[in-house]
Amino acid sequence: MRIEIWSDVVCPWCYIAEARFTKALAEFPHRDQVEVVHRSFELDPGHDGTHVEPVQVFLQRRFGEQGPAMDEQVASRARREGLDYRTDRQVGSTLDAHRLLHWAKAQGRQQQLMSVLFEANFAKAETIFTQQALADLAGSAGLDPEQARGVLANPDAYLDAVRQDERAAAASGAQGVPFFVFDGHEALSGAQPLSAFRNALNAAWQKRVVDDLEEGAVCTPDGTCAGPARP
Repeated sequence: MRIEIWSDVVCPWCYIAEARFTKALAEFPHRDQVEVVHRSFELDPGHDGTHVEPVQVFLQRRFGEQGPAMDEQVASRARREGLDYRTDRQVGSTLDAHRLLHWAKAQGRQQQLMSVLFEANFAKAETIFTQQALADLAGSAGLDPEQARGVLANPDAYLDAVRQDERAAAASGAQGVPFFVFDGHEALSGAQPLSAFRNALNAAWQKRVVDDLEEGAVCTPDGTCAGPARP
């Protein structure tokens, strides 16, 4: 069973949703039969790659005086989930981070890199907006930093994969993130409660079981309708 997650590494609700989903998945009895794939979604795809600023400045410009207070509210929610959350972090372009996540997927370390990026940004307020920082964080995720630098140095590397993910998100009806798709069928949007992720996992698994049972079922001219033969 495949779970696809569209998110951005600077999205605080994605950070919270990731923690809730991870907990639900750890409890899921069929965890070893679940593949989790992270998909790209830039919250600000036109962001100048050279411009990095304090998140408080960004929020105040975007939302006015209430902007920083909004982040404090999210911080309180994150801490109730047991997550560290810094409000003195930075914000910048996430395109390079998404490109690197696609490379990490090819190396079988995508989940590890996603976790490292979330922790660096939200829990430690470390920059994730320079190629040097991203290469170092790739090393922390068990990847080769030198290879990571090579990927990042080529602006076209994995760019098509990022754009394909973003087009797929639009085609799926995603208007924001986090956005989860369970086994290509059921979608779940937003940082839902833990119970919602549990229910979605169970529902997707049950649908897969039913689909497997129906596969190969036939009706014969004598009116007999039977399911597939089972060993």
